[in-house]
Amino acid sequence: MRAVLCRRYGPPDSLVLEDMPSPKPGRGEVVISMRAVGVSQANVLIVADNHPNKRALPFIPGGEAAGLIKEIGEGVTAFKPGDAVIGAGKDGGCAEEVLASVDRLYLLPEGMDFTQIVGAGSYATSLHALRDVARVKPGETVLILGAAGGVGLAAVDLAKQMGARVIACASSPEKLDLCRQYGADELINYDGEDLRGAIKKAGGDKGLDVVIDPVGGKYADPAVRGMGWGGRYVIIGFAGGFVPDLPLNLPLLKGCAVMGMSLHRLAQHDPQAAKALRADVIRLLAEGKIRPHICATYPLEHTADAMNDLRLRKVLGKVVVVAGGA
Repeated sequence: MRAVLCRRYGPPDSLVLEDMPSPKPGRGEVVISMRAVGVSQANVLIVADNHPNKRALPFIPGGEAAGLIKEIGEGVTAFKPGDAVIGAGKDGGCAEEVLASVDRLYLLPEGMDFTQIVGAGSYATSLHALRDVARVKPGETVLILGAAGGVGLAAVDLAKQMGARVIACASSPEKLDLCRQYGADELINYDGEDLRGAIKKAGGDKGLDVVIDPVGGKYADPAVRGMGWGGRYVIIGFAGGFVPDLPLNLPLLKGCAVMGMSLHRLAQHDPQAAKALRADVIRLLAEGKIRPHICATYPLEHTADAMNDLRLRKVLGKVVVVAGGA
């Protein structure tokens, strides 16, 4: 089989495509013939060795893989060859065949599009952030940074469905137009406006109830300053390139909470909650209640191009790597 490998940390162009032996499933494992796999800004940072989830070299990058089960290992009874599934591999998903444990595997409804279910992965992050961590209520004001990215756009979609007033922040008119299509009530171009002033104006006298932040960097400080009393600031990641220094007197003065979340950590500490969350996203997609925006698909041999587009902020919504005629 072919697989993308990170043999040295660095930019996406340092990745290599190699022929490798096909994996063999052990007890409680399956091999998935990959049809689609999501890549994200987190994958770019992991390849650069600039992410909290460190990976030892060499490794296969990529997120959850969707495809058809090729082979099952001993003791596997809930799945069979030919089943359509999505799951986290023992290594990353950017390979033609992916070894996965059944405890992190989900059966897909008949006819579900592999690219769409992979694209919906960001909805798991945003659903957990909005519903479980921030506990958004109808009528609250939710500001979303990086709103045209995979997690951000999913958050715009879900927050609007939850009855929130949604303020989307992104870096170009094209990105903001997409946010409007997904239901954003107000738009802020943080590369062309004074972000602090724009947030203060959008938040009004009450301020922001919730901030969803997958970006960090220089945008965090003005967003925290826009928080209202009792607000919830949810940190998802630092796609902006660095961890901001937040003035901790602001949560004190505003009575607001600064909260972190990670699906990787959730799966470690509460695997049942993580499984239920993934099942919720599969159900929402099957019912047509969410609509992942797939910006582009890339063949496996162009995985580095997909990651470079993420790194250079060219992506709206999700990018997906495909194989096997997906």
